[in-house]
Amino acid sequence: MAIFRGGRRVGPFDLRLGFPRDRSLDNVDGDPRLKQYANTENQMGRFRASMAAANGYARPARFAVRIYPPTNLESIVKSAENTDRRSGGNFEAANSRTPTGPNINALSVALGRQINIHCDSVNMPAHDLQTETITQFGPPREMVTGHGFNGTINASFYADSFLRERHFMEMWQKMAVNHVTHKAGYYDDYIGKMHIFQLASDNVQDHPSYGIEATEVYPATVSAIEYNYGSSNQIVKINVGFQYKEWHNLAADTVGNVDFSNDRQVLPPIKSADDGIFGKLPPELRRMARDNLGQATTVLNPIGRLFKGKIFPPF
Repeated sequence: MAIFRGGRRVGPFDLRLGFPRDRSLDNVDGDPRLKQYANTENQMGRFRASMAAANGYARPARFAVRIYPPTNLESIVKSAENTDRRSGGNFEAANSRTPTGPNINALSVALGRQINIHCDSVNMPAHDLQTETITQFGPPREMVTGHGFNGTINASFYADSFLRERHFMEMWQKMAVNHVTHKAGYYDDYIGKMHIFQLASDNVQDHPSYGIEATEVYPATVSAIEYNYGSSNQIVKINVGFQYKEWHNLAADTVGNVDFSNDRQVLPPIKSADDGIFGKLPPELRRMARDNLGQATTVLNPIGRLFKGKIFPPF
């Protein structure tokens, strides 16, 4: 709101003049208040400094998953071919290892990226220290005797119209146990691995800031799908429980090489808007000058009057 504002009609021109009450926003970059530093010796200052140094906080919606099926598929196929070609070969032994190797290899090549992208949710596994109560020599205390990786990795996947995600997990399970002979396969033939990444904040895009690798992974359970007519607007999800042996930190345990993001916050360059020839005038005079210029191009200029101000000579 201006302190004074007035206008008068002079011929075809509408002249307006006013004195603004607050001009602190005219030159924001030169405001001396921006040069003041926050007090970091109080609790709020330390909290803000900690938040800035941490590059924000980790959010559960920013994650990425990479699933790697069994890596020895080629050796399984070669072993199966040798068993089939061997004279008097045992068909039951060959059938227990052959049918799923090439199929899951083709599915992994065709659907590997789709399955990783369609992962809707996943839980990062825990790590437990196993203790034992020692009652000798004073009050009882818990002493560490080992460690373990209890539980499973539960993940859900969006399913396409052909349920390819469920088909992929079913083929992986068939590598663990044959559905014809009902015999379990070799452990090394059906285990894979999984990577779970925590993605950094928005200013560093989708670079991982933390990641783990779970070893000896296989889909232990594939949950049922419930159908009903009341869920016409929902998407079918495939819930899978992965069994694993242990997991490692990709940064601290040097299991793999990952391009981790920068731990310092990087501010993007900010470019001020170009206000043109009237950019340095006060707001009230700037609006008056633009209005008068617009009227001059249409009223006083015959070419501008003819073309409604779209074309006029530079003078």
